[in-house]
Amino acid sequence: MSADTTFKGILLAFICFAAYSFSDASVKLVEGRVPAFEAGFIGSLFGFLAIPFLMKREDRYTDLVRSTNWPLWWLRFVCATVGTVGSIVAFTRLSMAEAFCLIFLLPSFATIMSVLFLKEQVGMKRWAAVIIGFLGVLVVLRPGFRELEIGHLAALISGFAGGVSIVIYRAIGPQEKNISLYGAGLLGNVILCGVLSLPDFHAPSAYDLGLLAAFGILGAVGNIFMMLASFYAPAAIVGPIQYSQMLWAILLGYLVFGDKVDWPMGIGIALIVGSGLLTLIRERKRDTPLPPPVAGKTDAALAIKPEEPGV
Repeated sequence: MSADTTFKGILLAFICFAAYSFSDASVKLVEGRVPAFEAGFIGSLFGFLAIPFLMKREDRYTDLVRSTNWPLWWLRFVCATVGTVGSIVAFTRLSMAEAFCLIFLLPSFATIMSVLFLKEQVGMKRWAAVIIGFLGVLVVLRPGFRELEIGHLAALISGFAGGVSIVIYRAIGPQEKNISLYGAGLLGNVILCGVLSLPDFHAPSAYDLGLLAAFGILGAVGNIFMMLASFYAPAAIVGPIQYSQMLWAILLGYLVFGDKVDWPMGIGIALIVGSGLLTLIRERKRDTPLPPPVAGKTDAALAIKPEEPGV
């Protein structure tokens, strides 16, 4: 790839992760006025807008519900909902920076599960990255020195669910169509969130509906820009740019929500981001052909998951 082409990919990746960050800020502005399942349902409906842009020439709409491995397709179906609802709860109850840094533990979860379920060989440097990530979480949470709440648990669950999704991508490999895994996640969010929202469903105000529309549309736009970014630049370059979301989280948190980052959280953020970057560097050196961890919006990983020709 030429330098100009790579630069274009890098620029598109920064736009992608900015869209994801503003998407999360939009759902945070709902401030719990809309139940999490209902917010997930309404926001996910806008994910259908991205389908025409994400489909390859040989893809068909029926591929959304077609799979080479139905057990893992259904697991992705469920994990997408768990991750989405967990992130919504986290962002509406915590500061953006705190929610992001806990969700960014995803690479560590993915590494552990890759060892347990995929029997991957992990060296000392990747284990060191995992340990650094968990130390960062302890610094951020400071158990025993501050009150922990459901938002912290929700962020960790969201990160764990995202880690499961990454392992699913790696387990299925190139033979599964990306649009199929996107369909599993999208349909999981729409169907499960829709059903679970019924007991407490109430029509949101026009203002909240607009915020939820922004939440969904910006997420879909981010997916499209990630696909474009991965076309122009290698995944090894695109992947680390995800950590620009932390800068957006701090900036938006300060300007929009009045959040402040104290020095222990700053240290924790540095440890967690460092852990994730170390993991990505090790993936690049190992020339792993499957997607690097992408925290927060795991659909982004689909844009950089290669497929076998003709699949």
